[in-house]
Amino acid sequence: MLKLDHITVIAPTLAEGAAHVRECLDLDVPFGTRHTYMGTHNHRLQLGGTVYLEIVALDPDGVAPGRARWFGLDNREKVRADWEAGRRLRGWVAGVEDIGSVVSAHGEIFGEVVPLPFDDPSFAFAIPVDGSLPLDGAAPSLIDRRGVLESKAEIPDLGARLRSFTLEHPDTAAIEALYRDLSIENPPAIVLGPILRYLAEIDTPSGMKELT
Repeated sequence: MLKLDHITVIAPTLAEGAAHVRECLDLDVPFGTRHTYMGTHNHRLQLGGTVYLEIVALDPDGVAPGRARWFGLDNREKVRADWEAGRRLRGWVAGVEDIGSVVSAHGEIFGEVVPLPFDDPSFAFAIPVDGSLPLDGAAPSLIDRRGVLESKAEIPDLGARLRSFTLEHPDTAAIEALYRDLSIENPPAIVLGPILRYLAEIDTPSGMKELT
């Protein structure tokens, strides 16, 4: 069974990502970490339970990993185009206990299992060979934490809580069928829309806000 782990704002730059979330949620999300093994970096925010928000971008001071980066971040033109089109909350990551079996059954969607960090792996992530988002983000990215829960103490808690998570998509039947096949626990609500677009409703100390 797959379970929502975190939702992702994929930004052309980390500053733009943080500014967008500040505008949407009226919260300044602190810096998280540098992924030295992926050449990316992030900000993170707890959203209640085991779910959090990640703002992720290519790290201009990072080193290329020798393979495609995750979240489609090597395709800077597409990241920028999606950003300018208002598609900023671009996807989500699902936790899974046996990533190999899921990828084996759906390799055309999820790509290949990549143990990370490369030199001393502590978790695994599924990344398509070209680094793109699975089904352009309609399918989740996959993470296998190998039985070790993400340390919530390392993720700032500013009082934000995820209340709903919705995917607009032009082919709702296909996405609903995929989510059933993947046995996703509490998947995003799927509604008909002209293009793929995510919306999260989040309770904050200043009221209910929408993140897009």
